[in-house]
Amino acid sequence: MTYSPFRIELTDEVLDDLQARLRRTRFTTRTGTEPWKGGADPGYLRDLVNYWADDFDWRAQEAELNKLAHFRAQGMHFIRIPGSGPAPIPILLCHGWPSTFLEMLPLATRLADPAGHGGDPADAFDVIIPSMPGFLYSDLPPEPLTRAAMARTLHTLMTETLGYDRYAAFGGDIGGVAIQWLSTLHPQEVIGLHLIHPPFPASFDDPPMSPEEEAFVAAEEAYDEADGGYSAIMGTRPDTIAAALVDSPVGLAAWIIDKYRDWSDCGGDVESRFDRDTLLTAVTLYWATGSIGTSFRQYYDWEHNTPRPRITVPTAITLSHEPSISGLPRSIAERACTDLRHWNEPGRGGHFLAFEEPELMHEELTTFFRPLRAT
Repeated sequence: MTYSPFRIELTDEVLDDLQARLRRTRFTTRTGTEPWKGGADPGYLRDLVNYWADDFDWRAQEAELNKLAHFRAQGMHFIRIPGSGPAPIPILLCHGWPSTFLEMLPLATRLADPAGHGGDPADAFDVIIPSMPGFLYSDLPPEPLTRAAMARTLHTLMTETLGYDRYAAFGGDIGGVAIQWLSTLHPQEVIGLHLIHPPFPASFDDPPMSPEEEAFVAAEEAYDEADGGYSAIMGTRPDTIAAALVDSPVGLAAWIIDKYRDWSDCGGDVESRFDRDTLLTAVTLYWATGSIGTSFRQYYDWEHNTPRPRITVPTAITLSHEPSISGLPRSIAERACTDLRHWNEPGRGGHFLAFEEPELMHEELTTFFRPLRAT
């Protein structure tokens, strides 16, 4: 199956319209006295928008992105970075929401060229980074956007489009759940699975939950009560919020950056993990593609998901350090996996772990997949 080269090229008209909207922004007032307590802080947004309108150089970011090899095939956008070693194995790197392929780039360059980062060329990977279905330049499939539907799309990309017989997979959040399904639908083709968000079992009934598991699940539910407003509206009224976000670049930035701050291991300072150019490149990509609404589809289609079978392929987990995941008992993952070979709790790096701690994740993936290369 063929695939075509692709370039990210925003027209001057799109950029001029964006800048005009930024200069006409109406800012809200803060709720309460504590910054960020009520959501994206208006003071921070005002400073960010001034930078976006006056100093952010999209064309420079665009030129850097186009140094990578982008492609489109059967409605999927992806980046391919060939490995520099003697026998690289293919690996699929899958992002979640509200992320983009940008999250994987610092890790990807290390995986493709370990020698260039002080490693062994024998540990090289051929790296494939898709934009997940409905995100940026990737279309939605014709069926409901379940995790299994995502997995089928990803498997077609890796096998029919790119011609790999077997491949490795890494991901977190929605991307992580999609590759969990990938490993259960196609266990013979998936060499191994590396996750930052552990899988949950289809049921906790057999055996009953331990006190430690019960405490974690209760804490997670309590966290969701405080944090889950975004998913409630995206899962029930996605077109309502999308209408606002697709028309307001600042509203879009607020919706996305609020989660970058909350979910990363940044101690409340989002720019300690993501510089302004990175944040604004991600938001500009969402803006230019108008894809924020389609990125919600997986939430709206949630009811179409079915219970996932147990994962039988070799599995590694590097636990992210974020409020809803940190401290998750290993026993929960063991309920969902029959071959959990690697478990690490580094205590740093949050929801966007591949970007936040690329050196750590390079070492984690290299260590896990090294003995699987010959299998």
